[in-house]
Amino acid sequence: MKKSFVIACVCSLLLVSSAYAGVLRVGATPTPHAEVLAQVKDALAAEGVELKVVEFTDYVTPNLALSDGELDANYFQHLPYLVSFRNDRGLKLVSVATIHVEPMGLFSKNVKALSDLKDGASIAIPNDPTNSGRALLLLQSAGLIKLDPKSGLTATELDVEDNPHGFKFRSLEAAQLPRALDDVDAAVINGNYALPAGFNPAKDALLVEGAQSPYANVIAVKAGNEKNEDIAKLVKALQSEKISAFILNTYSGGVLPAFGGPEQ
Repeated sequence: MKKSFVIACVCSLLLVSSAYAGVLRVGATPTPHAEVLAQVKDALAAEGVELKVVEFTDYVTPNLALSDGELDANYFQHLPYLVSFRNDRGLKLVSVATIHVEPMGLFSKNVKALSDLKDGASIAIPNDPTNSGRALLLLQSAGLIKLDPKSGLTATELDVEDNPHGFKFRSLEAAQLPRALDDVDAAVINGNYALPAGFNPAKDALLVEGAQSPYANVIAVKAGNEKNEDIAKLVKALQSEKISAFILNTYSGGVLPAFGGPEQ
């Protein structure tokens, strides 16, 4: 009787274990990340991996959830942000591959051309350190401001050495920037927030990053999981001709493929 009970328990445990084997939980922001992930669900299923996409609407929770083990990977951020976040929080997160670039752009509801921005215009920028620096570097690339050369990718408003037009900067959470366009003259908006708001950086921006932007979006995992087989299958599916074509055809330049190897 006891032997049969033990065997039954072992069988039950094996059934429970196998029911969860091959499930990959990936955190993502809705556009374009979750949309891109949806395109590889069938390919992963054919490889024995069930992809479960967990959507987030902020830039903080996905990394905390990954660090806490609630996710197996996330796909929502560029490498400089990942490096900055993990260093600030003391998290052991790493990038395993680059997937795409979302060109950041300067948008406005009030002016149609960059030259129409008046002296003293208000410009909203992201308030997180990495994207704030990215926004300021974009403005510098057009000669609108000049930054301290030592500030690098993490420049802040304090690093603005020359502001000939007297622009007034307003720092806001990245997700709020599209809505802020009613209250400011212009805003520098990340692609994944511009697209759902109906803006295409390639067509609608007064100023936009080039295709060689260093801010490629990555697949992040906890350190030690870089060689996980299911993660490798996810990367292979995302870095495919099918996904490249999907990105180019769907986002019309608002998102660009940026396939590459492992990063740190």
